[in-house]
Amino acid sequence: MNISTRSIVVAGVLIAISAVLALTGLGYFPVPNVTASATIMQVPPIIGGVLEGPLVGAVVGLVFGLDSFIKFASVVTTSPAYANNATMGWVAAFIIIFLPRLLIGPAAWWMYKSLRGGNEIVALGAAGVVGSLTNTVLVVGLAILLQVFTFEIVAVVIPQAVFEAVLAAVVTIAVVAAWKRIETGRGGSSV
Repeated sequence: MNISTRSIVVAGVLIAISAVLALTGLGYFPVPNVTASATIMQVPPIIGGVLEGPLVGAVVGLVFGLDSFIKFASVVTTSPAYANNATMGWVAAFIIIFLPRLLIGPAAWWMYKSLRGGNEIVALGAAGVVGSLTNTVLVVGLAILLQVFTFEIVAVVIPQAVFEAVLAAVVTIAVVAAWKRIETGRGGSSV
């Protein structure tokens, strides 16, 4: 598999953006839920997937996964399901936290690729929604499956999931549409 210089550069820029969002806290904002925050950290992997394909999306998602692991692994490892088996708690934390983040970009890429023959804005918006929901559904689903949370958590998560998906769609449309306009040479300044 050949990876272009452009893909490496785009991945590097999006990794840097992810790192800034994570380290400054700008990627998370307070909401009353189990983690006490909602996020836009899924947006760089979505954009990476849309612009450069599933591999770049997954690589950028690693940063989100690492940051989430540092912030939220204790939620999993201290849950009653793993109170007597710390090793299994760390394994569960790794699965719940990393796997969904690795799949955000590929899921967004697949949706964008499936729809891009039609309306570009619809394809970008759908990619944003699918990428964001991939994160939320897999994290919550795996946490329920691995007994970290009970199914009742779903009612609490739905409003946040909708908000994050809409926000991801709007930001994905804005950033990728601007990027593609610049890329085709139609961008410019009115100054």
